[in-house]
Order: sequence, then structure tokens, then C-alpha cells
Amino acid sequence: MSSAGAETIGLWNIAGESPERVAVVTPDGTEVSYGGLAAKANAYARGLRALGLEAGDSIVVLQPNGDELLAAYFAAIQSGLYVVVVNWHLVGPEVAYILSDSGAKAFLAHERFAGVAVAAAEEAGLPASARFAVGRVEGFRRIEELGAGEGDGRPAERTAGSPMLYTSGTTGRPKGVRRPLTGADPDEVPAASTWFFGIFGLAPGDDHVHLCGSPLYHTAVLNFVAISIQLGHPAVLMDRWDAEEMLRLIQRYRVTHSHMVPTQFRRLLALPPEVRDAYDVSSLRSMIHGAAPCPLEVKRRMLDWWGPVVTEYYAATEGGGTTITGAEWLRKPGSVGRPWPGSTVKVLDDEGAEAPAGQIGTVYLKMGGSTFEYHKDRAKTEKARVGDLFTLGDVGHLDEDGYLFLHDRKADLIISGGVNIYPAEIEGELVMHPKVADVAVFGVPHDDWGEEIKAVVQPAPDAVAGAELTGELLEYAKGRLAKFKLPKSIDYVDELPRDPNGKLYKRKLRDPYWAGRAAI
Repeated sequence: MSSAGAETIGLWNIAGESPERVAVVTPDGTEVSYGGLAAKANAYARGLRALGLEAGDSIVVLQPNGDELLAAYFAAIQSGLYVVVVNWHLVGPEVAYILSDSGAKAFLAHERFAGVAVAAAEEAGLPASARFAVGRVEGFRRIEELGAGEGDGRPAERTAGSPMLYTSGTTGRPKGVRRPLTGADPDEVPAASTWFFGIFGLAPGDDHVHLCGSPLYHTAVLNFVAISIQLGHPAVLMDRWDAEEMLRLIQRYRVTHSHMVPTQFRRLLALPPEVRDAYDVSSLRSMIHGAAPCPLEVKRRMLDWWGPVVTEYYAATEGGGTTITGAEWLRKPGSVGRPWPGSTVKVLDDEGAEAPAGQIGTVYLKMGGSTFEYHKDRAKTEKARVGDLFTLGDVGHLDEDGYLFLHDRKADLIISGGVNIYPAEIEGELVMHPKVADVAVFGVPHDDWGEEIKAVVQPAPDAVAGAELTGELLEYAKGRLAKFKLPKSIDYVDELPRDPNGKLYKRKLRDPYWAGRAAI
């Protein structure tokens, strides 16, 4: 795979100049050219226009990783449409809610999710003429019909669309983040895209290759793949992530960058040394991670293996963030970095005043003049703001050099006997025990202290849940945590409720313990 050259960027520009260049490698190994991807995006765009969709309308996509999903995305991006890529773990009523809430005028699904797609379309009352499917889905038209007979080439009217992202909250209905359309020419790659990749040392050309190992319904995952393609970096897609398969793909395609989560790091490190050593990863230049806290020991071991190419960031769908290189992290272990250019990061106390260096408070962000609103939810938009700053509800502190350190989600804070306890710190220690595959820590009711610390552990495959393992884990924790941070009890489950991107749905674990009582 060779580069497109720094002078040519943008899907349609590259397709016009070098139509045979590889844009996407699908999970089954099929190589899709820039010309092929652009042609499919053009056909879908013409079809959506023929359905009557206009700039500002929305489409919903329920598909696995593949060139079909990306063609639908780029069709919307050149048609002034909002495109909602749906989490395919959702059930029918949840997808129906998104169809209705977003005002979707078309629904592009995949036969893998046929049951959910049919149930959602029916509940949302979506007309049959607006339903399309890759493969066969009852009541849906074949995706090949979208744009068929509408001529060739690009749609007559082209203007930049936008992803409409639904935040994956653990309580209540998810809320769509809808940004104003820019009216820009879709052939012009937004300056923000090249700027964002520049934060990680990624520029057009230079033989870059992106590897996507997570579902494209995640905000960051979709951004990284779309921008990679726009900048001439072929995107290698995985369907379901596997540690050794990732190493094989890195070696096969000389991958330079990827977007990862700490859970994937841990599974890579769990491979036998002889398996890890069997693959050439020397092509790696920027392996970027975020989305979930990374235990310090995991990060150190990845840096030892891959070198200083492991870069971390902290950011939000709503805008703004920080970044830290591997070399910086070794000087500031545990930090998620300093604000990236144009971003503001502040830590505010409970009164809304700026906290001094070292003092823990709520983390607030701002990105230049960027604006957003939660779709149909002004109250939530305002609740997340202080002036022009907004928060994700994370707790942390800034050090004297302006580096941000996160402690936990404010909602996950345990208050026991009046003392603030941060579960992420406890989880970061327990997860390093060889008999722990995964762990969640949270507060449960206690009549005297208000809350006490509960750990829920997913044992490693060779470990046996029970009193003996509990004793071993608590003894292990005693050497690493202050007494007041030690779990009072440990329960066991076969698997923690995480999505493929590593996000833990802690409320699903915590709620049964609080049934009938109000959580503090």
C-alpha cells in the first residue's frame, strides 16, 4: 500500500486522481478502492435524494464494520445529511427510539441484525420505502436498489453533512449530539480533521495505514476511520477483535496507527511471549488510546513492548480534550496529558471556582468556539455547562505543569464514613492480579457509613470463584491500597457488562444492591 501523496486529500479527490488505490480492507480481506467506495457513496447519495431527503434530514445505519457502512456514511457526508450509526447491541425498542428521536427519513440495516431492524422500523412507523438492507431482511428493500436508475456520478446538490452521535449514557434515554451543518464543500477535508490527526503526528501520505479493531458505531472509532480515508490512509477493518489477529494484520499491512482501549492492551499482554514475539510490529508509529482508564502497569508494559508510540488522549463527543505521548507519560505516569491546541481544561470545585494545582474537583472542557446541544434536551445541555465550559462528570486534578490526572467519574464516587473513595484506583490494582480477568468496584448501602466498598470480579479462565480466591485477592490488595480503600466484600460473575469498546455499564451491576434504597 502506497500513500496518496500529501497534495491530494479527500475521498472524492483521491478517487478522481487514483481510483485504484486501496481505501478499505474489509474484515474478509476484500480490498475496496477509492474509486469503488466513492461510486457506492455516490449511488446511495443519489438514492437518498430521490427519496426526497434534503440537507438537514437524518438517516440511521445499523450495520457491522464494512465498506457498506462507510459508503452510507460518505453518502450522508456529501448530501448535507445527519448520519446516526447505531450500536448493534441495542434491542428493537432502543433502536426505534433513535429512529424516532433523530427524525430518520431512511434506515439502512444489515441482515445480521434483521430481527432488531424489523422490530425497530415497525415500532417507529418507518415507511417500507425508507427501509434498505444489506442482504435479505423482511420488509426491507435490497440496498442495491438505493440509487439504482438515478444515473451516474455524484448527486446534483452536494453540501457537507455530519455524524449525529448518541451519547451512551447509563441512565435514561441516550441523547443525540447535533452540530450545526457548515455548508462546506464535501470535497474539502475540514481543517479540523487534519488538525486533529496532527495532534498524534499523523499527516497525509507517508505510507500511513490505519487499523480499526472496534465497532464503527463508536464516535472516536468512526472519526479515526473516516479521517484516515480522507487523508489517504487505507483503513483495515476488523469485525470482531482478536489479539493475535490484530498482530497478524499489523504485520500483513504494515499498520502505522490505530485507536485502542485498555481492555485490548490487557488481552494483547495476556498472549504467550512466543506469540507476541512472532509478529513484526516495527511499522507502528501512533497507537492511540482513550475511552476508559488504563491501569498504570498495563501502560508501562505496552510501552516496554511497542516503545513510545503509545499515545493517550481524553476527549468528549461534545468537544475539547487532552493528549499525552508515551515519552511524556513516563515522566507523568497516570496523566492523560495537557490540553490540545485550542482546547481549555479547568478543574472546578463544588462552588464553581477554579481549583488550585493538586486539588481534586470536577473536570470541565471547552474547544475553541465549538458549540453543541443535546438533541431535544436543552435541560441536559445546560446542566453539563458552567458558562461556556462543559463537563462529562469526571473528577480529577491538574498538576503544577498543567497535566490532567483523572480520578473517576463523579457518579461512581464512593462516600464511606464521609471519606471520598475513587473506585478506578482500586480497580487498577485488583485487575493486575493474575486470577482476575476483569473487575468493577462501587459503593453499596451501609447503615452506619452510608456506603461500603464492593468489588465484583470476573475470574480468569483458570481461577475458581469462592472464599479462597476472595481471601487471596484481599491479601493482595492490602499490600497496594490503604485500609480504607479495601473492598469489604467480593462477588463473582461470569462476565462484566462491557461494550466492545471497553465501556463498563457499572450501573447494571450496582443497581441490584441499591434496590429499594436511594443511592447516595
